[in-house]
Amino acid sequence: MPVKNKLQLITYANSLGGDLANLNTLLNRHFADIFAGGVHILPPFPSSADRGFAPTTYFEIEPSFGSWDDIREIGKNFDVVVDVMVNHISRQSKYFKDFAANGRQSEFADLFITVDKVWPSGVVPPEDVAKIFLRKPDNPFSDIVVEKTGITERVWTSFGTKEWSEQIDLDVNSPLTRRFIVDILEHLHRNGVAMVRLDAVGYVTKKPGTSCFFVEPDIYEFMDWIKAEADRIGLDLLPEVHAHYSYQHKLAERGYWVYDFVLPSLLLHSFFSGSGLKLRDYLATCPRKQMTMLDCHDGIPVQPDMDDVLSVDEMKRVVDVCLGRGANLNRILSPTPMEFDAHQINCTYYDALGRNDDAYIAARAVQFFTPGTPQVYYVGILAGMNDAAAVGRVGDGRAINRHDYSVAEVEQELERPVVKRLLELARFRNTYAAFDGEFEAAATEENLLSLTWRSGIAFCSLTVDFRDSTARIEYRNADGALAVYRP
Repeated sequence: MPVKNKLQLITYANSLGGDLANLNTLLNRHFADIFAGGVHILPPFPSSADRGFAPTTYFEIEPSFGSWDDIREIGKNFDVVVDVMVNHISRQSKYFKDFAANGRQSEFADLFITVDKVWPSGVVPPEDVAKIFLRKPDNPFSDIVVEKTGITERVWTSFGTKEWSEQIDLDVNSPLTRRFIVDILEHLHRNGVAMVRLDAVGYVTKKPGTSCFFVEPDIYEFMDWIKAEADRIGLDLLPEVHAHYSYQHKLAERGYWVYDFVLPSLLLHSFFSGSGLKLRDYLATCPRKQMTMLDCHDGIPVQPDMDDVLSVDEMKRVVDVCLGRGANLNRILSPTPMEFDAHQINCTYYDALGRNDDAYIAARAVQFFTPGTPQVYYVGILAGMNDAAAVGRVGDGRAINRHDYSVAEVEQELERPVVKRLLELARFRNTYAAFDGEFEAAATEENLLSLTWRSGIAFCSLTVDFRDSTARIEYRNADGALAVYRP
């Protein structure tokens, strides 16, 4: 099913109304014409950690969220996107529990990566560990003592705490794992899912002497295999890779959907500096088959996504302004001290822009005019504000941008003027014909950015002034006359 060139929502299963049934009600009552591009439901599966990203199974829905009937019901009116964590599964899954009990005698043993699969001697050279792209302190391994034999097995765990990891890496080169992935994809398709995001896919390549992240050409062998299976089943794929922007270009050149992880910070830089020049240059060459975003369940990307796009001083400026507006940071893990170690900024985009309604609408206008399919986070569509209390309650800095709205709260937020303006802008983006045509980015002055779309007689052009945070859209209306829309 082709991805629609219209707005797509991204939300947790329980963040708009508390469960999938209420999410479906709200979607149909208030957002049917807004999220015509579908809804990305962040992992709705039973999970032991990371708010869904440590799934115990893909064949059930977390009971407190609802059931597969609810997913299929949503799928009747909206294309549904879900995540498959191809790199890992929960320590609490039946698969890993069986391995922990029976070791290599387990029927699921070959799902996992014991270090001898990568280093046959079973000894990991320190110089190899030093090259690995780390997402946990020290090293990416965890030791377990097999209950049946008392043998200690060292397995790969890219994510999690220093003491233990709830996310156990999968061996994607194993025939057993590949059969498991195919079973998951087929099950999702049978239950109304249209697209799968491949979460943490960059971590699946483990190779001695490398970073073990997006190792070429190994990553393409896996990607080509899973795409062939998805094509056969009838699913679209969206790889999720947080890395230098050149990685997105490499995937785009091979025909994959990618994420525009550069736009959020680069757009903030434009507002904070008053200059649209770097943004103009980036938009002129960015991939066209991409999902654009300003905010999501994780933070606003800084490093490594913005390396070679903004200087360190420019990135520091973006970070400092956001920190001054209540943000907190996810930092890069490194065995050596770093002068600048910001990985992601945890903050709502509305707060990052100082709760300035005009700036927020102008930013969304730029997102909607950027080549690609706009994906809007549930907090973002409601112009949500930082939830500092949630950070203290949950103990995760990312909770600042993960407020859970009741049905009543959603309907109250919909009455705010800034939200009404955003929904009107969304309807324009979804219905105006020119967005399927040709794109051009220009800047007549440093503070001005002009983004133009043309398709036949349809024409629309957005002009944003980054000094006064205003946006103006000129377009050809149904009568063929030029009209002006100030969102």
